[in-house]
Amino acid sequence: MNDMERRLAPRRDELDWLYMELYNNRDRLSELKDRMAAAYRDRSQALRRLDKKREADPEWYRAGGMLGVTMYPGLFAGDLRAVQGKLGYLQEQGITYVHLMPLLKMPHPDNDGGYAVEDFNQVDPSLGTNEDLSRLAAAMRRRGMSLCLDFVINHTADTHEWAMRAKAGEREYQERYLCFDTPDIPREMEKTIPDVFPETAPGSFIYVEEMGKYVCSSFHPYQWDLNYRNPAVFNDMVGSLLHLANLGVEVLRIDAVPYLWKELGTSCRNLPQVHTIMRLIRLVTECVCPGVILKGEVVMAPRELAPYFGTAEKPECHLLYNASTMATQWSALAAGDVRQLKRQLDDLHSLPAHCCFVNYLRCHDDIGWGLNEEYGKTLGIDPVAHKKYLYEFFEGSFPGSFARGERYNYNPATQDARTCGTTASLCGIEKGLREDSGEQTALGVRRDLMMHAAMMCMAGFPMLSSGDEIGQLNGYGYHDDPALREDSRNLHRTPFRWDNAALRYQTGTVQQRIWDGLRQLERIRGSQPCFGPGASVTTWDTHDDGVLAIVRRAGEGTLVCLFNFTGQTREIRLDGLEGAFTDLITGWDCVCGHRAVGPYQYCLCLQAK
Repeated sequence: MNDMERRLAPRRDELDWLYMELYNNRDRLSELKDRMAAAYRDRSQALRRLDKKREADPEWYRAGGMLGVTMYPGLFAGDLRAVQGKLGYLQEQGITYVHLMPLLKMPHPDNDGGYAVEDFNQVDPSLGTNEDLSRLAAAMRRRGMSLCLDFVINHTADTHEWAMRAKAGEREYQERYLCFDTPDIPREMEKTIPDVFPETAPGSFIYVEEMGKYVCSSFHPYQWDLNYRNPAVFNDMVGSLLHLANLGVEVLRIDAVPYLWKELGTSCRNLPQVHTIMRLIRLVTECVCPGVILKGEVVMAPRELAPYFGTAEKPECHLLYNASTMATQWSALAAGDVRQLKRQLDDLHSLPAHCCFVNYLRCHDDIGWGLNEEYGKTLGIDPVAHKKYLYEFFEGSFPGSFARGERYNYNPATQDARTCGTTASLCGIEKGLREDSGEQTALGVRRDLMMHAAMMCMAGFPMLSSGDEIGQLNGYGYHDDPALREDSRNLHRTPFRWDNAALRYQTGTVQQRIWDGLRQLERIRGSQPCFGPGASVTTWDTHDDGVLAIVRRAGEGTLVCLFNFTGQTREIRLDGLEGAFTDLITGWDCVCGHRAVGPYQYCLCLQAK
């Protein structure tokens, strides 16, 4: 019995039962197991050793020293070989996890940032080859880094082989998508399906002239949703997932998870079959490649997130994105009010212990203002007015705003919009530099570091956006590029500024202040037991709506983390946290029971023993 057969033995009954419940097709189930066996045979000895190491330490990704970064390889360095040449820079930064944005074969120029995939088994030629990717993954492992790639499971590009064969009239491939001869069912479905991009791509179906059918297209017209009622789709997509795992990918970001199953009369989000699919994928990876973990992109309210982890006994995703807290954190900065953020964190802390989130401030995408509107109303916050305030504040049009960004996907009917921009620009550094104001720039740096510190002290896994470590600003050149100017997310999808990175060693520069501040936070995370996987994390009442307190405990250690989201000094009180502490940021002795916290100050106070 080989290792895969050993792992499959206790999982076989559940795998069989779930697959038959979903597809009732034993031939396809046998085909799936054959693919699993073939993928295991093709797995290199180095990756098999990694599998055994991770089986012995299944919570490796929850260690306090983990630090992620997300980047477009082309923007960061040019191609995969060039990225490999920059691994020393990432290692200097303390990175242990590198999420390379979509790099599989894609059409050009319309590819939604790589999320329209033309071939799930090949690297895009503009970035390199499969061999380049495998060598890069191996080089990362040697440096203690894990490679994360997107797996765009919900849809393909309309230039994918399956779509092309569907357009040519092959029924087998039309059945891999959601195709309809008349508009009747699509019109009924669109009554209950929310638009993803109401401004730029309204509706969820398109008419395809070549085959005279209506096709489900939740995102953009050139992205066709797959039909997961068809077991051939599931088996082929799992085959591609295992292929990436065998190239050395250790973390697979499963894109648009809630959308996988479509049902007339529903929102086509979060349906039970989605969880069956994700549980099946978890079982497959646990058998073939347990060194691989699954990170789900589930942009939903906190109460809708927990099911995507599954249960401790029958787990689904290892990690989920913490998109809601990201948005609420930016809202707290704009409003100088942490009450909604504290409530958000309390909701997350109430989830089962096996739930683990990826925390971040910025990523390749926009900031969607999906706040807890019902709780906001109890605080006297009008949801529509507050969203309008937020996107106006962060685009810099609201009087007195320090931020510089742009709105995205404005919906005039609902007055809803999202926000684009880099962390540095949204925190006021761009405004300060443009106005040649040292005071405003310094405040921007303080906001930037405070926001990162709060993110890094939350329960979960911290991930930076490439360029944030050197305060990279917005790039407005995309307005002059016809292929890019319709998508304001390109404001923060800009080439990495290696000239600015060199300034991280020059005392007094923005780059040096942010780099050193982040490195200090990263070292504290990696060395303090209170950031370990077994630590308890709670919020604490500061008796001030502008200051957030997070308390982390491990063993006999207590770490009190304070974050002032306002531009004024605030007097706070922390009942029950009396005694002597040492601020790990300043090295000074301090108290937590009653104290002042300066404008945008952050403190990490370890209780003295």
